[in-house]
Amino acid sequence: MDITRQRSFLHDEAQFARALARASAGAIIFALPLLMTMEMWELGFYMDRFRLALFILVTLPVLFGLSYFAGFEETFCWQDDLIDALSAFAVGFLMSAALLTVFAIVRLDQPLPEIIGKIALQSVPASIGAMLARKQLGQQDDSDKERRIRSSYPGELFLMGAGALFVGFNVAPTEEMILISYKMSPWHAVALAVLSLGLLHVFVYTVGFAGQESAGDDGFLSVFLRFSVAGYGIALLISLYLLWTFERVAGLSMMELVTATVVLGFPSALGAATARLIV
Repeated sequence: MDITRQRSFLHDEAQFARALARASAGAIIFALPLLMTMEMWELGFYMDRFRLALFILVTLPVLFGLSYFAGFEETFCWQDDLIDALSAFAVGFLMSAALLTVFAIVRLDQPLPEIIGKIALQSVPASIGAMLARKQLGQQDDSDKERRIRSSYPGELFLMGAGALFVGFNVAPTEEMILISYKMSPWHAVALAVLSLGLLHVFVYTVGFAGQESAGDDGFLSVFLRFSVAGYGIALLISLYLLWTFERVAGLSMMELVTATVVLGFPSALGAATARLIV
């Protein structure tokens, strides 16, 4: 190996090492609230293993897509994005295992399925944090502009879904989501749905947040239907899926289920609206 190739190899290795270190920091920072939440510890213990496995499988394509838009290192092909996604999940899993062990939530005398369940569940927000570390914690560069150019309408909807998943996941395991829905009347639910949709549209197109979208030459109705209504619909679907995953829908009537979905849809819609801030 000549000197030039050797230096290039060492440079790439150093770059990847820095990316992994930054990803580890992102995993800890983004997952910390849930790592110290009792409901998450309990869910990792008794959560249905099929739902947990399915949730992990759903997370991997999300990480793959996030790598395309905002991976923790520059990527140039789908193989790079796949490696980034698997690396981010591995970092999230290892950071979750280390912190849960330090917190004495995971102990060697516990059954292996309980240990794996607790770590695997926590690895989801940790891996998303690892993937977003470059955008949130790293230096900004022109590649971010290039990735925005590469985005399309399906890409915009994907980013909304990722934002909804990330924010909704942070509150979905808590009992408060169901408690709030029990306290609300149907009119409260309608008002909250209207508020969620309105805030999503305002946050995306009006108030001037970083990464805010431009309506361009499209009229209000077109933009409202194609982005705001579609984004809120995605947020509601993700909210319903999260409630099902965390076993919050058992025994609920149809009205109670709709209300609980609207309640969780509020933070999920805000996550969808501010996805560009996160991603």
